[in-house]
Amino acid sequence: MLRRKKILVVNPNSNTQVTHHLTIALQPVCFEAGPEIECVTLAEGPIGVETQADLESVTMPLRRLVAADNSADAFVIACYSDPGLHVSREATTRPVFGIAEAGVLSALARGDRFGVIAVAQRSIPRHLRYLRQMCLMDRFAGERPLNMTVAETASGADTLERMIKIGRDLKDIDGANVVVMGCAGMARHRIALEDAIGIPVIDPTQAAVSMAIGAVMFQ
Repeated sequence: MLRRKKILVVNPNSNTQVTHHLTIALQPVCFEAGPEIECVTLAEGPIGVETQADLESVTMPLRRLVAADNSADAFVIACYSDPGLHVSREATTRPVFGIAEAGVLSALARGDRFGVIAVAQRSIPRHLRYLRQMCLMDRFAGERPLNMTVAETASGADTLERMIKIGRDLKDIDGANVVVMGCAGMARHRIALEDAIGIPVIDPTQAAVSMAIGAVMFQ
C-alpha cells in the first residue's frame, strides 16, 4: 500500500489561533485521496512576524525544523514575508513553498494587476523589496495597510470590515482586479471579502498548499 503524502504547513509565529484558522482555511483543499495537510506552530517565533527583526529571528529555527523533519513530502512557510524560504530550501531536497511568492504568482493568473492588503504600514517596504526582487512591479497596483497586529487580524471583531474598505480602495482607486491577503492571519475572511468587493481574492496559504499538492501528487 502506498504511503499517503504529507504537507507540513508551518506558522512561523507563536500565535496558535493563527494556526487554528489556517487549519480551517485549508479544509477546502483536503480530499480523501490527497496528501495529509498538517499545520504546526513554530514555538520559538514571536507572537507575530511584523518587523524585519521578527523575520530574521525565525529564519534559522525554520531551517532547523525543515532539516529535522523526515515525514513531510513538502513544506509551506505560512507567513507573507516568506521568512527562511531560501535557507530552508537549502536544507532539504523536498519542495518548500512561501505563501507570498505563491500568492502573488496565483494572483497573476487571475488578473492583470494585483493589490495587497498589508497588516501594517511598516510591512509594506519589506513587501515592496520582495516584489522588486521578483521583477513584478509592472503588474503591481498597490498595497494598503489595515494597521493592525497579526493577532488582531486573527481575532479582531472589525477585521473583515476594515479589509473590505481596503479591498475596495485597491480596486476602485488603485485599479487592482485581484487582491492578495498579505497575512496568514486573514485566512478566514477570504470568501466574505471576495463576495463584498466583487473581484478575486487570493489567500496565499491556500495558493501555496495547492502548489504543494501539485508537487507531491505528481512525484
